[in-house]
Amino acid sequence: MVTRKYLQMIFPVFNTKRTKEIFSFNPTVIPTREEASEIKIQVFDYNATEIHEKNYTKVEDCFPYVNNANVTWINIDGLRKADVEKICLQFNIHFLLGEDILSVGQRPKMDEMEGMMFCLLNMLYVNKAGAVETEQISMVLGKNFVISFQDDADRDVFDGLRNKLKANGSKLRQSGADYLCYSLLDMIVDHYFVVMENLSEQIELLEEDIIRAGNARSLARINNMRKELIVLKRNVLPVRELVNGFIRSDSDLLEERTIKYFKDVYDHIVQATDLVENYRDMMMSMQDLYLNKANMKLNEVMKVMAIVTCLLAPATVIGGIFGMNFDSIPSIHNKYGFFIAVGLMLFIPLWMVRIFRKRGWF
Repeated sequence: MVTRKYLQMIFPVFNTKRTKEIFSFNPTVIPTREEASEIKIQVFDYNATEIHEKNYTKVEDCFPYVNNANVTWINIDGLRKADVEKICLQFNIHFLLGEDILSVGQRPKMDEMEGMMFCLLNMLYVNKAGAVETEQISMVLGKNFVISFQDDADRDVFDGLRNKLKANGSKLRQSGADYLCYSLLDMIVDHYFVVMENLSEQIELLEEDIIRAGNARSLARINNMRKELIVLKRNVLPVRELVNGFIRSDSDLLEERTIKYFKDVYDHIVQATDLVENYRDMMMSMQDLYLNKANMKLNEVMKVMAIVTCLLAPATVIGGIFGMNFDSIPSIHNKYGFFIAVGLMLFIPLWMVRIFRKRGWF
């Protein structure tokens, strides 16, 4: 505890609390979810010619959209166990999927159960401190409907999708619920690149700082950046398997023409995975760069100290010889002895400097 406080006092960017947040999750312990004080429900009910947008605060208001002839997107912000159970019961969603919706810290995954397709993954954001924040989102694809469950009512990545829904003649309006599900996944994956671009800028600034200064604070920043890349990797890599599950599915909920769009998302997530690995390799290279620079700096210091020691050696020898307590020392009573000794102390080091430079030692 004392060591951690000491490190935080010296290096304010040495964030040990962030380490605990990343690595403290235990899958054998069921985490408790804090229920939302209120929920916000946004419903888009549409077809090729018209669209209806509604906002509700009770899940019961969504029940009329069951078996609706239109395509319906129900987006629920804020999770409460009772509300999720009501929605699952009304839309014939298996109770195991309901448990996954209410889970905390789940690994991104995709399931098919009783005529429903379910996927769970995280939306990613970068806060003002440069750390990666996650928000779990669950999506259920049924016949003519998609239900999405989020925690935070104040943010998501679907504003572009909402604008497309409101545009007459858009491909989204012309297609079914499976294309809507693809569009939601595509928006989430595309936003991963926004997060990675932000991290890329941080890495670039960090690299410049290491080359320019390269002090202990830079090492702490490298350590913090590696933690954020761990969060990024943990949330991005499993999505590849998730999207692949949609591509390989034989469900009647997916039309053949929609599969090619999921393949496009798959290509994007593969590219995102490669970028994460590249960032990880870059951080390892920067750590090596910092250590190499520190070693070079130490070598330069040792080199200067060795040269100074060598240059002072003649003066030390001369002073030691003429400082011995013998009764008879040559030239001990010479009136120019002091000047001769000092002259030798200056001449020999200068001669040594000339020899060192001639040999290219510095």
